[in-house]
Amino acid sequence: MAMHTEPEQAPTPARRPELDAIRMLVVIGLVFFHSALVFAADDDFYVKNAETSGAVVIIAGFGVVWAMPLLFLISGLGAWHSLQRRGAGGFARERLQRLGVPLVFATLALNPLPQWLRLRSADADHHESYLGFLPRFYDVHLEPEEFPFLVRGEHFETGHLWFVVLLLTFSLLLVPMHRWLPRERVRRIGDRVARATLRRRGLVLLPALAFAAICAFAGLEEEYAGWHRWSYLLFFVAGFTLAADDRFRTVTRRDAGTAAWLGAALFVAAGPGFALADEPFTETTPLATASRALFGAAGWCLVVGIPGLLDRRRSKPPRAAPGPTPTPTRRRRLYGYLAAAVLPLYVLHQPIVVAVAYFVTGWSAPILVEYAALVAIALFLTLATYEILVRRTRATRFLFGMRP
Repeated sequence: MAMHTEPEQAPTPARRPELDAIRMLVVIGLVFFHSALVFAADDDFYVKNAETSGAVVIIAGFGVVWAMPLLFLISGLGAWHSLQRRGAGGFARERLQRLGVPLVFATLALNPLPQWLRLRSADADHHESYLGFLPRFYDVHLEPEEFPFLVRGEHFETGHLWFVVLLLTFSLLLVPMHRWLPRERVRRIGDRVARATLRRRGLVLLPALAFAAICAFAGLEEEYAGWHRWSYLLFFVAGFTLAADDRFRTVTRRDAGTAAWLGAALFVAAGPGFALADEPFTETTPLATASRALFGAAGWCLVVGIPGLLDRRRSKPPRAAPGPTPTPTRRRRLYGYLAAAVLPLYVLHQPIVVAVAYFVTGWSAPILVEYAALVAIALFLTLATYEILVRRTRATRFLFGMRP
């Protein structure tokens, strides 16, 4: 006689601290990326060098296809753990404090600087003082149709903080879902999906079709790192889902190689269309539409492949090496330092890059020399500002979303 049994629940997965290091590498990489935009021929960055190069956009494109999506996926993983620990109400309060406070503070205190420097850089006769510019920056109105970027103005912008706006919005959307969705039904669906992906190799790459469709038909948005804003919601939800069952981690480790190679191939295939189309982000021509679809599919494959390959490497037993090895305590301290620094460094880096670029672009030097100097100075100032001015006092830690 057949008996009905409840689906087996996979053991609750532990948090993966190596992902904090990935987040740090992506955020540090943004210093290199935004510094490169100063010299890009096809980008309207705040400060532009007199001499530019079309190669910058091509080189930077490979980072665009996976870096910010990977941050959202990892944020979704972290959100799952946070919800389990704090519950819906505690999670909402924690997100508002750790994302909402630095968003408001940085928008008001840091974001006016790049816009002011943009005006001064574009017009040599522009002599308006910074204090004189601030009222124009704060002259805003509401545009509900641009949700979640509701506040708009001629000079006002969220700038690079669009990531924080979206991450806070996605996190708060989880709260009613966590409270109202039937958990047992969701758990059963998750169990079936986990069993299917574990049984059938390559099934974890199927969401690439959804990303391809969004990019192809909704278009891409340059101001949000080349992806449509709602594509990031899918990456965030995917991370949340992957964290809920440790079998997904097994699947991503197993299929990581295939995903990475396929993602690289799809990105290369998308390149000619982006190069030949007049407006590849928004055109509805077959070439532009197909190229965006390939770009979206490549992004999902790379976001599966990169963490999976790194997780494979981490799961291997370490080779014995001469000399003392880091103790678990030292390793935990390093992970803790990296995890705490990610958001403050993200908030700080772009105003500093723009300020340094304003002076470096006046040099009479080759592009490579100016770029190397810009990266070195901006990176040093960003790290020094975090270490000296942010992490050492309770007030500044609160303003940048850090725990006491």
